[in-house]
Amino acid sequence: METPVSEGLINGLYIIPILAVLILVHEIGHFVAARLIGVKVEEFGIGIPPRIKGWRRNGVLWSLNWIPFGGFVKVLGEDGKATDPESINAKSPAKRAFFLVAGSAMNFLLAFVLMILVVGFQGVSRSNVYIASVVPGSPAAAAGWNTGDRIVEVAGVPVESSTDVGARAREFGGKPMSVVVERNGEAVETSVVPRLNPPAGEGPTGVGITDSPIADASVAAISASSPASQAGFQPGDRIVAIGSQQVSDPYALQFALTNASGTTISVDVIRGGEHATVSLAVPELQPEGDLLTQLGLDLAIKPRFDRVPLGSIIPVGVAQAWEQSGQMLSGIRDLVTGRAPLDQIAGPLGMGQITSEIVSASPLPLWVTLAQLAILLSLNLAVLNLLPLPALDGGRLLFVIVEVLRGGKKLAPEREGIVHVAGLILLLGFMVIVLVLDALRIYEGRSFLP
Repeated sequence: METPVSEGLINGLYIIPILAVLILVHEIGHFVAARLIGVKVEEFGIGIPPRIKGWRRNGVLWSLNWIPFGGFVKVLGEDGKATDPESINAKSPAKRAFFLVAGSAMNFLLAFVLMILVVGFQGVSRSNVYIASVVPGSPAAAAGWNTGDRIVEVAGVPVESSTDVGARAREFGGKPMSVVVERNGEAVETSVVPRLNPPAGEGPTGVGITDSPIADASVAAISASSPASQAGFQPGDRIVAIGSQQVSDPYALQFALTNASGTTISVDVIRGGEHATVSLAVPELQPEGDLLTQLGLDLAIKPRFDRVPLGSIIPVGVAQAWEQSGQMLSGIRDLVTGRAPLDQIAGPLGMGQITSEIVSASPLPLWVTLAQLAILLSLNLAVLNLLPLPALDGGRLLFVIVEVLRGGKKLAPEREGIVHVAGLILLLGFMVIVLVLDALRIYEGRSFLP
């Protein structure tokens, strides 16, 4: 029997093949682009040197290297000195730019293809958006928002995810914004004024927001002599309401049970296709313990998916991937401007922790969870590589743009090389810092997810 620790370790290892595939796809993009523009590829490396083994085929050295998180395509003329017709240095700015963006383009393409496959085979899931916490003295507190409120509408537009709320709040910075929340089954109209320069980690309105996928919660097992057993729950019961709280997602269920701590509450269930009601005596729940374990309930959470018509699969998949790309750019902007905490940055070790936590917490089928994670990371890799930073594709692309602006006059290869070497050293130093922070987080038992 696997222990939670060993299970968490195994779940975390999923990140290795995911990253390997993403990096391989990225480098294939550079490889194919080089061949298309007539540039000689000297080496295609999987991993970062030192080299384990190399094979030469069709004039290309195919190498396998010791550090697994990375890869590269080495082409003739990268040093800016070679003038051979097959050198990248001898190609036009347009062709060099094509070569530099090809890796990120492949990662974007992979993310879009994966999203289309998820939409086609699994369908589309929907989520409810809840206020998980309210900072005292914040605009949200002044607006009368409460923990557990479901956000229904923002500025007259229905809310589908937490990113909708954040995007709208930034648009209305310093101006009143109408928000409709659902509380105890009733719609409550409120108005909030998002802050232009909120304190670090609080966001424009001062709330913590969580997405909870719409799902069915059914009783899988019941512990003997537990509150759930005494209430008369039966395996297969589907919970539809707790008191006045309709249960359509895991957060609503947890919130309703937590609020019922120390009381007796009615629970509506569907049993054998018919409605039934049980009376559950909820003990004083211990915050440090698992809620359902204290009640003696083992629930099976089954997310609901809406099937997408065959003719709409590609448009819907593309639209969802495009939306995630926009969210990615917003997240990077928030990191740069300080709106999002820097502890959200993770290296390979942190990615393993994220993967383990997401796989353990997700009620989705494993393949869907891993596909969604691969989509997110593929978009990350695509966007980050295009940032205008030395040693990255975006940094090299910046030099091509500068060359065009100077009327085709290149910067001295030595100067460009110094910039990229310095950037690489800084990048490696930053990666070491992130690695240490990831290790400290895991050692201290802190979760990466909120």
